Amino acid sequence: MSILLAIAILALLVLVHESGHFLAARLQGIHVSQFSLGFGPALWSYVGEKTEYAIRLFPLGGYVGFPDDDPESSIPPNDPNLLKNRGIGDRAIVISAGVFANFVFAYLVLLLMVLTVGIGVVDQPGVMVAKVLDANSPAAIAGLQVGDLILRANQVTISNDLNNLEQFQALISQNGKKAINLGIERGSQNLEVMITPTGEAGSSKIGVGLNWNGKAHRQPIRNLPKAMAKAAQNFERVVVMTWAGLGQLVTNFQATATKVSGPVAIVATGAQLVKSDQAGLFDFTAIVSINLAIINLLPLPALDGGQLFFLLIELLRGGKPLPSKFQENVMQGGLVMILGLGLFMIARDSLNLIHQSGSLPL
Repeated sequence: MSILLAIAILALLVLVHESGHFLAARLQGIHVSQFSLGFGPALWSYVGEKTEYAIRLFPLGGYVGFPDDDPESSIPPNDPNLLKNRGIGDRAIVISAGVFANFVFAYLVLLLMVLTVGIGVVDQPGVMVAKVLDANSPAAIAGLQVGDLILRANQVTISNDLNNLEQFQALISQNGKKAINLGIERGSQNLEVMITPTGEAGSSKIGVGLNWNGKAHRQPIRNLPKAMAKAAQNFERVVVMTWAGLGQLVTNFQATATKVSGPVAIVATGAQLVKSDQAGLFDFTAIVSINLAIINLLPLPALDGGQLFFLLIELLRGGKPLPSKFQENVMQGGLVMILGLGLFMIARDSLNLIHQSGSLPL
């Protein structure tokens, strides 16, 4: 059931993306001839007054079709409501609307998670010193002891947020060779400790093992403005992580390429997240929606970013587009490349799952 749910989520995200294109066109009065969820043979179709709607066999994809691309269309080629006859701004809105829809949907999913399932919190604020790693470490030299509770760092209170360990570690990492003032609770004593991390900024350490101050659990935020702010914070974190991952793929392709997941691995990972707890369902949906949006922004053929790149060239050429035949060839070549890469990753991920479990997940 979890596998089917993960597939359903991916299909929903494709539906959201294509709905963005569809609504952006319709709201501007632009003709739309097809709205399809999935590829391959049609399992269900409905021909409306202006548009044919279809659900197809393979759900991991979809498209919005325009009569501009249909030589048998009855709409005159000079009709002002054809997409190709609209200005650059109108076309850019239609092309980028799918990305926008995925971003908005991801934020709404995170907001719903914050309001219902809640965010990860710890029983008490602060982080606990679980281990002092070395007698010559900055922590030992400053006098930190196992069991010390760090409540403040440079006068900033450490909250009971589930990410407080990461936040404290980031502060230490960014302050290499700079003294940091720590507010410590040791039993009934409240102490001020100065500690200077070793190493360069970005990789400095103080030589301790840390733990949360109590048990982790989830707590809903019922206050809507606070919930919206927390959802925005989580949204920003996922976007930054996704961009950073793409950056590593460009700068360190050889080491990073093997970690890129295809549809099968994404479904398998999603199934595990859905099984873990209720929040896993929300996290998986939001993360994949944001990844889908960002990947589609890349200036690659057959992606929304590739079409936006052609519009940018048209704008720089004073409104003169590149030859339509050239654009079609580039897009078709890009589509073949992406489909081929997708098939390769499906085969690779399937073989990896078989190797790991002895059988495909059902």
